[in-house]
Amino acid sequence: MSTVTLAEAKTHLSYILDQVEAGEEVVITRRGHPVARISPVKSPKLPVKSLEHFRRCMPGWRKPSAELLREMRDEGL
Repeated sequence: MSTVTLAEAKTHLSYILDQVEAGEEVVITRRGHPVARISPVKSPKLPVKSLEHFRRCMPGWRKPSAELLREMRDEGL
């Protein structure tokens, strides 16, 4: 983890972002006190290709959903 002053951060923002992109954390200080930490963003999960694809991959129900809901209602769930 590296530490830079606010003035350095303003001047060398692109360089600091390159460091963060490479996986390093950078702390920005103001008058010698840490005020901010820049850290890499975790890569987002891949979205589902499409809702249709997702539905096709799901296992089928043993009964129609209306029947399942009636059974749950009658059992007091």
